Amino acid sequence: MEIEIYADVACPWCYVGKRRLEEALEAYDGEVTVHYRPFQLDPSPVPTPRPLVEALAAKFGDRERAEQMFDHVTRVAADAGLRLDFDRAVAANTFDAHRLVRYATQRGRAAETVEALYRAHFTDGVDVGSRDALAEVAAGVGLDEAEARAFLHSDEGTAEVAAELAAARGLGVTSVPTFVLAGKYAVTGAQEPETLLAALAEVERRESATS
Repeated sequence: MEIEIYADVACPWCYVGKRRLEEALEAYDGEVTVHYRPFQLDPSPVPTPRPLVEALAAKFGDRERAEQMFDHVTRVAADAGLRLDFDRAVAANTFDAHRLVRYATQRGRAAETVEALYRAHFTDGVDVGSRDALAEVAAGVGLDEAEARAFLHSDEGTAEVAAELAAARGLGVTSVPTFVLAGKYAVTGAQEPETLLAALAEVERRESATS
């Protein structure tokens, strides 16, 4: 079964959703192929890196509200075995991070790179909007750092990622994570592993009935 994951590496619920899907797949006995599709929660440029807490407080107009949101998702993430450190997180435009995922996909390192980007952003306080920082993330998963840096500082992959982002909007993807199973069944949100496992089984049943 093909699984397309529309997500943004700056989305904590996408990180949780990814981990929950992995847990569901551990209990699923069918064969799956996972594809990572780009989505940007906020495509606005971030000219100067700033703490994520400050950026979202400004966006919401309420620091307390932002911190309450962080506390909630941090607890949920902890239950999934993830550590989020919003005090270290840096606000970033993620377009180049999505380009890096495309680069890594072509070299068979997509899953490791996506995981490393989430960890870099949410745990290690890395500015994932920095091309040089992204090259270091690439090196951390076994990719050639100099080659990755050259790629990121070029225009390679730019048109393709922009086209994929437009395609996601055209498909009606408005929130993430969104999981598209077998090319036609969408599951939205960071659903519990049991819910995702049930969805996988139901799609398998439907697809078997029509084949």
